[in-house]
Amino acid sequence: MAACLSASPPCCWPPRWAQAAGEPKRNWFDDPFFQLSRGLPACPVPEGPVYTEAERREQMHSRLERGTSCWLAGRCAEPNAYAYDRRIAEAVRPALAAVPGVRRASVWVTVQRRWVYLQGCVPSRTLARRLERAARGLPEVEKVVTDLMPGTRGRPPYPVAAP
Repeated sequence: MAACLSASPPCCWPPRWAQAAGEPKRNWFDDPFFQLSRGLPACPVPEGPVYTEAERREQMHSRLERGTSCWLAGRCAEPNAYAYDRRIAEAVRPALAAVPGVRRASVWVTVQRRWVYLQGCVPSRTLARRLERAARGLPEVEKVVTDLMPGTRGRPPYPVAAP
């Protein structure tokens, strides 16, 4: 299996759906995931934070460790970094929707442990930078990972949803 250079939620090529065909996937951890805009309909849809039962079991330990390490290091007031995700998602949606040009793009957002992942297609790199800057400027956001591709051609820098 080839390594993935993207910092997206755990990914590799081929997509996880191709590796575990037939096994149902779901958002076991209830991570916020939503589509912000639909301006480029040919944009490949990200898979989102969905996992098989086996993948869920693999993720549990590392999520517990990553979630509490923030609090133990004194970087979080909450005892688990994932506790911020809903609040961050509620702030991210209007902040990114206010970025000029976003309606000409197709952008999905995932929030996990104070990290905001931007995935999808934008008409320009300038818009990608504006979106990243808007998300980074929000309180409680620790990191923004921008996996936005200019246009809709080529392989996206994120795992794609099953057809």
